[in-house]
Amino acid sequence: MMNTPINFIEKLSKFQDQWSPKVIAELNDYQFKLVKVQGEFVWHEHAETDEAFIVLAGRLKIELPESTVELTAGELYVVPRGIQHKPSAEQECHVLVIEPRGVVNTGNIGGDMTAPNDVWL
Repeated sequence: MMNTPINFIEKLSKFQDQWSPKVIAELNDYQFKLVKVQGEFVWHEHAETDEAFIVLAGRLKIELPESTVELTAGELYVVPRGIQHKPSAEQECHVLVIEPRGVVNTGNIGGDMTAPNDVWL
């Protein structure tokens, strides 16, 4: 058991790569992942789970089939399971993603932007 809090700023300083989530904690079967994003991601979905995005710094846009959600630091949005979405950020944005262990960042699409899973900081 860890007796020290997890510091987001310290963890974010340990990596530079974009669109490659890093696990910082687990709660039951859920993982808390930090990710740096800039530019556009791919349209994808997660058929079996919702996906929570909490913006820590910057601005994140999440395109959905019928609308677009824009988040700034301190805001949360949950993409419901099975809903196509495409995150993007004009400038670097720091995000905490909460989702079950084993979820692939590109969902059902795969491709060049698929990040290795279960990478811990």
